[in-house]
Amino acid sequence: MKNIFNQTDTAEILSRIDKLSPNSRAQWGKMDVAQMLAHCSSFHDIAMGNSFPPRGWLGIFIGTFVKPMFYNDKPPARNMSTIPTIMIVEEKEFETEKVKLKQKIITFQRNGPEKCTSHPHPFFGKLTPEQWGKGLYKHLDHHLNQFGV
Repeated sequence: MKNIFNQTDTAEILSRIDKLSPNSRAQWGKMDVAQMLAHCSSFHDIAMGNSFPPRGWLGIFIGTFVKPMFYNDKPPARNMSTIPTIMIVEEKEFETEKVKLKQKIITFQRNGPEKCTSHPHPFFGKLTPEQWGKGLYKHLDHHLNQFGV
């Protein structure tokens, strides 16, 4: 499984982000490309310990049991629900969001596993840095595939 802590995997993700344009269209879902970039950036804020969404009741009851789906090799389902606090519905500016996300990815990768949050994921609960690294890669890969890159 690819991991955002791996420099090669990070370089691949950054290269794919660079292939996006303001005209990139989603193959599924409701977000436009700028909203997707903002969504991914907000998700990085959680992993970096800059945002602490509360755990919902569903995550408390089943999150631990389904946690491997966050970091395993199986692609996530299209149109899955998301953490409410990172659901982006307002209009965003493409270039601003692209730069923000790329910088957060680079910072997260350079900081390494030791700077990863120890705060529980709002749905899956406690994750190791290794699980966060794989999960972040998987999340970014999912959304980049959504936009055909």
